[in-house]
Amino acid sequence: MTKADKLLKRFKNKPKDFTYEELVQVLKIFGYTEFTTGKTTGSAKKFKNDKNDLINFHKPHLGNIIKSYVINQIIEKLERNGLI
Repeated sequence: MTKADKLLKRFKNKPKDFTYEELVQVLKIFGYTEFTTGKTTGSAKKFKNDKNDLINFHKPHLGNIIKSYVINQIIEKLERNGLI
């Protein structure tokens, strides 16, 4: 099992301690890259793939752990797109 496979398995299990950096790696596996609009985006993060499909969420404040509802929303989006 590769590192990417292990990370995806962890992500699909919806852990309570999933970090922002891990989420960025998961999105990269599915072909999403971060992009910014305007001078400053603050904590709002946007990712898109080559089909211009968007995933957006807020980066965690005062810590690095992604909220469980964000993980759920992203999993639902990836499932709707047939990626997982």
